[in-house]
Amino acid sequence: MKLLRIISSVKPENGGPINAAREIDKVLFQHGHVIDVLTLDERFAIDYPGTVHFMGPSLFGYGLNRNIGKWLEQHARDYDFFIINGLWQYHGFVARQVLQKLGRPYIVYTHGMLDPWFKHEYPLKHLKKWLYWPWGEYRVLRDAQRVVFTSEEEKQRARESFWLYRANETVTAYGTASPPVDGAGLAQGFLDDHPELKGKRVLLFLSRIHEKKGCDHLLQAFAQVAAQDERLHLVMAGPDQGGWVQALQAQAQQLGIAPRVTWPGMLQGAAKWGAFYAAEVFCLPSHQENFGVVVAEALACGTPVLISNKVNIWREIEADAVGFVSDDTVAGAAYNLQRWLRLAPQDHAEMSARAKACFAERFHIQRGAERLLEIVGECRA
Repeated sequence: MKLLRIISSVKPENGGPINAAREIDKVLFQHGHVIDVLTLDERFAIDYPGTVHFMGPSLFGYGLNRNIGKWLEQHARDYDFFIINGLWQYHGFVARQVLQKLGRPYIVYTHGMLDPWFKHEYPLKHLKKWLYWPWGEYRVLRDAQRVVFTSEEEKQRARESFWLYRANETVTAYGTASPPVDGAGLAQGFLDDHPELKGKRVLLFLSRIHEKKGCDHLLQAFAQVAAQDERLHLVMAGPDQGGWVQALQAQAQQLGIAPRVTWPGMLQGAAKWGAFYAAEVFCLPSHQENFGVVVAEALACGTPVLISNKVNIWREIEADAVGFVSDDTVAGAAYNLQRWLRLAPQDHAEMSARAKACFAERFHIQRGAERLLEIVGECRA
């Protein structure tokens, strides 16, 4: 089968959606399927299992781009099925127009972009979206064969954002691929790159540095527990997309924890996996997270997680006892840390073992690829 994935950007620094899509497409490619990508990006070097068609440059944050519609009109008949990833940019709007005209089927992954958190946090932006919604994204979802959510929680919350809403909903499996197996070697490599972490109990944050991730709350919570063990050290890893790092570093200075916080920037490849393996626990106190691929990556490495109940897979984390869950507040983040610090070493080891089992059963990307094929099959039946 020949599939076309239509997505605004394939840049790895843009977070989980494209990284998970790439892992799914690797599995599909191994099983003989062709998965090409159409993106609003300008051309750059990228390792992808299929052919990436770059339509950029695009205009404005919306990604206005006349090339994508022309390309689809010329090439859409070469593909059996279409996958639109993400909302609120031009790629979905124009894909729906062209594919409807040609009678070609498509599905949409929303990637948490209908979560009502955005409505409450950015009311003016939500009002602007309402002006666009009836003739834009509402129709993209309405006319899709399936609208795909990565958790039951995400599906339920999506219904709360706009009263004008119609979608043929389904839930998929999601996650990531198995990590490299040389955990000890990768951890040592990461520690060699950051010698200030040797002999420390590493608490890891690894995601985009963005206000929705609760980074400021994590710093305040860490400051509350740091005195309990001088070996505790916080790693704040991720790309600074919003220009927030400098303010967060100033916050750490004011809290008196700056020497105990490391800011390595975006980590990829061996450095990323080394950080997961070197960490004692992974922290993600997000205010909104439709899935949290980084949570699955941590579990895959046997690293338990401390997350908020705004990470939409929190019920699975709690049910499998592979970490702790609390509110997305400073008090909640501190409570998670306190519960972690009270565990005995044997409890640490048992939770680590459960983390790997949870990943294998719930979040391995093989199941995500299988579920995508199931959804496509249902739509074509």
